Amino acid sequence: MTLSPLGAAPADSDGNVTFKMVVSAAGKACLPDATGMVTITPGVQAETMDVSVQGLAPETEFEFFVIQVPKAPFGVAWYQGSIVTDKKGRGRQQFVGRFSIETFSTAQGSAPAPVVFGTGPFPDANTNPVFQPVHSYHLGLWFSSPEAAQAANCPAVSTPFSGEHTAGFQILNTSNFPDDHGPLRDVASATSKK
Repeated sequence: MTLSPLGAAPADSDGNVTFKMVVSAAGKACLPDATGMVTITPGVQAETMDVSVQGLAPETEFEFFVIQVPKAPFGVAWYQGSIVTDKKGRGRQQFVGRFSIETFSTAQGSAPAPVVFGTGPFPDANTNPVFQPVHSYHLGLWFSSPEAAQAANCPAVSTPFSGEHTAGFQILNTSNFPDDHGPLRDVASATSKK
């Protein structure tokens, strides 16, 4: 299968879509060979997303998100889980969820929200803002902590992109796609009509 200049590939005969993730602008200085490859397999109730990464820091945990835009300020973000690299800086993980043209978040009203992690630079909000449906078609991968990034000779900045809101900086993203047309937008779901 030949990838286009933007990194997208047409769906194969089974409907699978494969595309690349690229190293973030900040990551080019410390891990310039970092890359990712994503394959999404459509399903009726959900899709399966297979993520393979390489060129990263060895034996390190990273946090994976679906995001609205690939670079700061990222917009609406949805935490998927972790990817841990082996001693050669390679990792792989599968996620199951809605990863297609139908991927969106909405808040039709404000409601109380649990405050589980209420301290630190990125404490939980105690209510949500109201917003209409917002599609999130991009992907991003962050160091699990500023210390992990620093150990890889990368910037030791703090971001909220981990389960406890104590992540490091973004190392991979899908900025090889336009901000308003991330790769998930080209994945048809069983119920979508493009």
